[in-house]
Amino acid sequence: MWFLGIDTSNYTTSVALYNTDDNQVIMQKKLLPVRENLCGLRQSDAVFLHVKQLGDLVNKLMLDKNVKIQGIGVSAYPRNNEGSYMPCFLVGLMVADVLSAMLNVPKYEFSHQQGHIASALYSANRFDLFDKEFYAFHVSGGTTEGLKVKSCGCDMEIELIAKTLDLNAGQVIDRVGVSLGLQFPCGKELEKLALNCDEKIKGKATVKGLDCCLSGLENQCQKLKLQEKSNGYIAKFCLESIKTTIAKMTENIIEQYGEKDIIYAGGVMSNSIIRKYLETRFNGNFASPEFSTDNSAGIAILASIKHMSK
Repeated sequence: MWFLGIDTSNYTTSVALYNTDDNQVIMQKKLLPVRENLCGLRQSDAVFLHVKQLGDLVNKLMLDKNVKIQGIGVSAYPRNNEGSYMPCFLVGLMVADVLSAMLNVPKYEFSHQQGHIASALYSANRFDLFDKEFYAFHVSGGTTEGLKVKSCGCDMEIELIAKTLDLNAGQVIDRVGVSLGLQFPCGKELEKLALNCDEKIKGKATVKGLDCCLSGLENQCQKLKLQEKSNGYIAKFCLESIKTTIAKMTENIIEQYGEKDIIYAGGVMSNSIIRKYLETRFNGNFASPEFSTDNSAGIAILASIKHMSK
């Protein structure tokens, strides 16, 4: 049985097919183009770019494939909160509505955050957590949150227990990267710079209870630039500080709520420096990079679980 997933997030257009028989995911995705020296897009521009990109990606996904789709999943909003909304998700919703009507198959709506968690569970081979309570960190350009997730199949009861009080981790990475002359999104290139720095650097964290503050990190990186520190040094300090921050938040969550399995999802969690440390210290579960960044795989998987539970 094949299920289609659609995700039109703030910076990635993505479509995926999931086959329940062999647990196979086939995916096509493309970043939204951002002009040089800019740190993001207006929502109106994001909507326009999704409209331009989505049809081509669906064509590529379905090329030479003779599959019968049983259901369609779509990310309809950022989080499972009342009032959670972003215009860019309307593009995916519109296409899902059309395909559902034309193919006479059901449409299932999920949050973008649910998709991130599901794709991480798939990639980390932790489908067992779909029926358990666990912690999930969703760390990206738009989100830096620690969550307590009680999952019963595709129905995820998500409780926000930790968050950033100002900037998101991905925002800091992109702002620092652009200031160093990197192209947005800057995660991969900032990581390369950091890995080429041999100096030992201790990251700094500002954590208040379970929450964090990251705006000071951007300021610290700008001071290092004024001090004429190398780009590699600044990149490494930035990533080491985010690593230290997420680790401290994890530590405080465990201290307050007890030991549970931990899933780390979102684009920032594809960083090898951060991942290696959290895997070792907390036995954290991570998605591979293609399933860490925004993608539709988790949405297709959730659609299959929802469909088969009816």
